[in-house]
Amino acid sequence: MIPFGRAICYSGYRENESPITKVYPTYAEVLEDLELLSKHFDYIRMYDPYTHAQTVLKVLKDHKLPLKVMIGVEPRGEISNPNCPWGGLHSDEEIEKNKVTNYEQLDLLASLCNEYPEQVLAAAVGNECTSDWHHNLMAPETMAKHVKYLKSKVKHPVTFCEGAYYWETKGKLIAKEVDFISIHSYPMWHKIPVEQAFDATIKDYVTNTQKYPKKQVIFTEYGWTTEATQNMRPGDANEINQKKYLDQVIKWSEDNKVTMFVFEAFDEPWKGSNNPGEPEKHWGIMDVKRKPKFYAKKYFK
Repeated sequence: MIPFGRAICYSGYRENESPITKVYPTYAEVLEDLELLSKHFDYIRMYDPYTHAQTVLKVLKDHKLPLKVMIGVEPRGEISNPNCPWGGLHSDEEIEKNKVTNYEQLDLLASLCNEYPEQVLAAAVGNECTSDWHHNLMAPETMAKHVKYLKSKVKHPVTFCEGAYYWETKGKLIAKEVDFISIHSYPMWHKIPVEQAFDATIKDYVTNTQKYPKKQVIFTEYGWTTEATQNMRPGDANEINQKKYLDQVIKWSEDNKVTMFVFEAFDEPWKGSNNPGEPEKHWGIMDVKRKPKFYAKKYFK
């Protein structure tokens, strides 16, 4: 079980920093972020075990900050996926190479969990990679094997993070192996109006707890972007609606003691297309300069 805590996803890349260009947040920048977040959150979530996450773990240990990290890996595709709109095709040779790399990543993740036992909350073997649209598509059977492998190497709880729908439809084998189930809920991607968004998110929780009654279910992603294109309802993407949705969900989270990781702490301009309205750039409760949006003004001055 994961004890209830206030939780948020964290990626500290600022202007002109990106994992693509391998320009990473500095130790000082990470310290500034974590001191800020630790005032209002208990847990943060990160997505890979490389340079940025390693700096975060070191900062937490060095400064004895009261934050724990859910840390994961991003598996490289072992299934060629023509359904991915931005390119999910993999050659047989590439797939065989990816299979080796994926276990190397799990080994690195395990080593970090064991090096920083007090700073790590839990470990995740993947993120949305059983979704039909994913460019690094993985079979549920493979993810279940990855869970078993990682559990043999760490003492921390192990999970897999995936959209609520895919847990419902494809998650049975993985659910047998994980210590807890981690779902994602994004009403905006389904063009659900803000007035109905809270109910849609809670329905995702209820459906999965009914399907997996013997497992703890938490949210490792949910949120509301403040900019959007026609893939969503652009008129709903603003700071007022972000606050409305988050206020409702967080109250429910606290009342029911369900841990929910808000996606996310800061805007990420490196993500997505070059369109400035690209929603992937604008999920933060603070902008890239660490200025709080409307929802976060009550916490961060």
